[in-house]
Amino acid sequence: MTMSLEETRALADSIRAEIGKAIVGQEETVEHLLIALVAQGHVLLEGPPGTAKTLLAQCFAAATGMEFGRIQFTPDLLPGDILGSNLFNFQTSQFTLTHGPIFRELLLADEINRTPPKTQAALLEAMQERKVTLDGETHALSDRFMVVATQNPIENQGVYPLPEAQLDRFLFKLLVPYPSAEEEAAIVRRFGERSGPPRPAEFGIAAIADAASIGAAQEAAKTVRLADDVIDYTVSLVRATRVSGDIASGASPRAAVLLANAARARAALHGRDYVLPDDVKALATATLRHRLLLSPAAEIEGRQVEDLVADLIEQTEAPK
Repeated sequence: MTMSLEETRALADSIRAEIGKAIVGQEETVEHLLIALVAQGHVLLEGPPGTAKTLLAQCFAAATGMEFGRIQFTPDLLPGDILGSNLFNFQTSQFTLTHGPIFRELLLADEINRTPPKTQAALLEAMQERKVTLDGETHALSDRFMVVATQNPIENQGVYPLPEAQLDRFLFKLLVPYPSAEEEAAIVRRFGERSGPPRPAEFGIAAIADAASIGAAQEAAKTVRLADDVIDYTVSLVRATRVSGDIASGASPRAAVLLANAARARAALHGRDYVLPDDVKALATATLRHRLLLSPAAEIEGRQVEDLVADLIEQTEAPK
């Protein structure tokens, strides 16, 4: 199946509309989720409890036709609870693989920072290579495999900060804020008469896409032209994070590659066959915020990573 860039844009618009049946606002978050899907990346959502992070992931999976799996991360969670295990079958005298929740297309890693690093590390191979190794045997995951992880920003007890290797696997880190007053009123009107947790099916969310159409959209994004001057701009922006006095640890070359790929996906979702510097600018904060470590002086001054990235975007000359 082949798909033109115009058809890719139309598919994205249909998915947005379908998700909008249940989710009020959060247009930017939905946009980044679509970009991550087309760019074959993973997303970390950070926001206060009750801001519909879980419901958003469920609706996104329903609208894109992806098989949904969820893991509630807890301190006693073990790697086998994520990956699965080989169990001995006494009737056949053979070991049988029992698939864990990771053998899904969209995996919601709920409150990922509540489990120790040893268990968090069970996701590393899957997120990087889309495969799982159990007892020396490798099992492939879907080409659409995508991790959407959530964490709360206000928790400081019983949590384990994600190690750098884990953070670097995420294409985007998105901040999910509280809704505006108008959006919150709309949420109450939409959900106030319901009892129990909302489910995508209750809002009539249908699968707009399938494996073939998502794969075709991913292939269409690869046809988007990335000019040399835009590549140089992307590299300059990422390299600027390594020489800033306010940043103790800058972004890696992987960040530049992921940012460029995401920019191509964004262009494809807008129906363009070329990347603009504005595509890079629009995705830089979400791509870099979780990869930068502030210097002690910047922390004392109360600087924010988002402000530093904005400064770097302003200081780095973009191609005309």
